[in-house]
Amino acid sequence: MQAINGDYTGKDILATSQFTTHDIDILFAEANRIRTKIERGEVLTSLQGQIIANLFYEPSTRTASSFVAAAQRLGGGIIPISDVHYSSVSKGENLPDTVRTLEQYADVIILRHSEQGQAGVAAAAAKKPIINAGDGAGEHPTQALLDLYTILRECGRVHDLTVTMVGDLKYGRTVHSLVRLLAMYGVKINYVAPDSLRMPPQLVYELASRGLQQHETTDLESVLADTDVLYVTRVQKERFKSEKEYLAVKGSYILTPEIMTRASRSMIVMHPLPRVDEIDPGVDSDPRAVYFWQVENGLYLRAALLSLVLGKAGARA
Repeated sequence: MQAINGDYTGKDILATSQFTTHDIDILFAEANRIRTKIERGEVLTSLQGQIIANLFYEPSTRTASSFVAAAQRLGGGIIPISDVHYSSVSKGENLPDTVRTLEQYADVIILRHSEQGQAGVAAAAAKKPIINAGDGAGEHPTQALLDLYTILRECGRVHDLTVTMVGDLKYGRTVHSLVRLLAMYGVKINYVAPDSLRMPPQLVYELASRGLQQHETTDLESVLADTDVLYVTRVQKERFKSEKEYLAVKGSYILTPEIMTRASRSMIVMHPLPRVDEIDPGVDSDPRAVYFWQVENGLYLRAALLSLVLGKAGARA
C-alpha cells in the first residue's frame, strides 16, 4: 500500500494510513476549488475522456451516487455495477478476474465489498487505481475524508476539538477510518457504545500508542456538554450473526431534541447515513445537524479525489 507523499496520481486509495496532513491539505484545496466552480455554475470538463467503474458488492445510496455524480460533474463517464448478482460474479467469477476485466474499460475502479481486506486483494490484481468505498467492517477512507472535510468547514478547525462517537463502534468502518485521521490533529475522542459494540481494543491500543486522548463510556450524557462534534452511527444489522444479537443493542442510543438541549450551542451533529432510529427526525431542523451538508461535501471530496488520482487536478474548466 503506497503512501500518498503529496502525489495522488495513479495510486490506490485503500486506507487512511496512506495520508499525512499535507496530503489532506492538497485534497481539501482541490475539493474547495471544484466546489467554488460548481457553485458558480461552471461546466467542468477535467475528466472528459476518463471512465470510472463503480463496482459495488454491497448496497449503497450515498457513496455510489456521489462517485457517479462526481465523475459526471467533471465530464467523465461511468460504468455502474450496483448489483453484482446481475454480473458475472453470479457465475462464480472471482474478484481479481472482475477487476482485471473492468480495468480494460475504465481508468479507475471504485470498489465496495462486504469482506474486510478485499480492496487490497483488488489492488494487488489491478494495474489501474482502486479506490476503497468500504470493505466489510474494515475501512471506508473516502467517508472519513469527507467527514474530516465537514468538520473543518463547520468548526473552522480540527485541532483541539472533542469528538464523541456514539453507536456501533465495533462494526462501524466509518469511525474506524475517521478516528485514524483525527489522531493526526490533536483531538480528544469519546467512545460511547454498549459493551458489545465497543471500539475494537486493538484499534484503541494503536491510537493510544500515537498519543491520541481516548475515553470510553456507555453514558452519552456524561460527555455531551463538552462535545464539539457528535458523530452518530447506526447499529449495523447486516454485520450481526443473529437477529437476537442485533435486537439486544438496537436503539441503545437515540438522539432527540430534548437531549440536544443539554449539548453545546456550537456542537455539530454528524452521521454517515443511512439512519434507522438513532436520530429522531425532530433533530433535523436543529441548525447543529449537519448530516445532509455532510452528504453534499461527499460530492466535492470525491470529485477532488478522482481528479487527483487521475492526474487532472487543477485542469481548466
